[in-house]
Amino acid sequence: MKKKTLAIITLGCSKNTVDSENLATKLQKKFNIVYNEDPNADIVAINTCGFILDAKQESIDTILQYAEMKRQGYIEKLFVFGCLSQRYKKDLEKEIPETDEFFGVDNLNDIIKRLDCNDYENQTRKLSTPKHYAYIKIAEGCNRMCAFCAIPYIRGRYKSRKIEDIVNEVKKLADNGTREFNLIAQDLSYYGKDIYNAYQLPTLVDEIAKIENVHWIRLHYTYPNNFPMETLKIMRSNPKVCNYLDIPLQHINDHVLEKMKRGHSKAETIELINKFRQEIPGITLRTSLMVGFPGETPKAFDELLEFVEQIKFDRLGVFTYSAEEGTYSAEHYADRISQKQKNARADKIMSIQQKISLQKNVEKIGSELEIIIDREENDFFVGRTQYDSPEVDCEVLVKKSDAPNWKIGNFYNAIITDAEEFDLYAKPKH
Repeated sequence: MKKKTLAIITLGCSKNTVDSENLATKLQKKFNIVYNEDPNADIVAINTCGFILDAKQESIDTILQYAEMKRQGYIEKLFVFGCLSQRYKKDLEKEIPETDEFFGVDNLNDIIKRLDCNDYENQTRKLSTPKHYAYIKIAEGCNRMCAFCAIPYIRGRYKSRKIEDIVNEVKKLADNGTREFNLIAQDLSYYGKDIYNAYQLPTLVDEIAKIENVHWIRLHYTYPNNFPMETLKIMRSNPKVCNYLDIPLQHINDHVLEKMKRGHSKAETIELINKFRQEIPGITLRTSLMVGFPGETPKAFDELLEFVEQIKFDRLGVFTYSAEEGTYSAEHYADRISQKQKNARADKIMSIQQKISLQKNVEKIGSELEIIIDREENDFFVGRTQYDSPEVDCEVLVKKSDAPNWKIGNFYNAIITDAEEFDLYAKPKH
């Protein structure tokens, strides 16, 4: 009997990507699994995001699109899971009755039962990414109660996975050809504190680095408070650990940071950044900032602009504040800054960051860097350096005619020949 096709649509962050892959792994025996849109899908499961307003709107639009397809008979069944349906299950059931069922964030096994697929084996994860890189979720939830963030209400309190379970997962993937491992959690810094009564990120990174076929380990979403400094020693001494740190800071003005309930000051933030750069010369720092938070005066915003210009982050993203129901800021602060003003502030920061990015990329011209090849695109191989995370950072383009024997998923040394704001051009090192 022919397997039915199940399309899994993943919206939101890389943590959702892992959830979708875990679901697919357990369903692949019964279904032909495809990721994202497929015109031949019999069943569609949408993994939603409920983090900020734009993400929620994208999730709702996607559900409505597939609800219409179901109404017209193009698909048999429609399931929705993830953050949005965790938060708004009753509302969604009422508003979009075409959906067969809504599930939350901890209900993967319920989806499996609903699809009559209890006969599954503990197999290697079915990746939606290219085989050579994967995201490894080391914890769920968050204990930081930042005023603007709904994640603790959606995902619950921090729950670390055991070191041995993570190591076993990485081993399986490495044996299957994965070479780059991007460690993710809502807060990497807190890892281990709940189950080992100590911050164990350095121990975990060290254990993963011992695995033979692991080539790169990258750290995403560390928190400034209680950052485990021992991690820097491992980064400095072990070539498998990328000189890359993703540390969302949100703001720099002390009054705004206090209202955000971030638990760190401007002085502490700058001291930490200086420490990173002293310990790991040439480290790439990625951050995300929020503009338009209640209480962000023009003067506070100017302070943030000055901070961006002075620190010169290698990678930077900007969000505009949206009042998320249930959060402290939504219930206690008036949102008086217009969306137009928020957008203008975000644009101003990104225009500064574009110049910084171009300057930093131009400085790389003439240098020799190791790159991993992600894909082919027209006449180019498209790859990344250790300083660039998949999908969000700079890419390196190499003409196929210059590298006729190169293969996707392999590592090569290349000489950077040219640079743009968000792209580098290179030639193979012969």
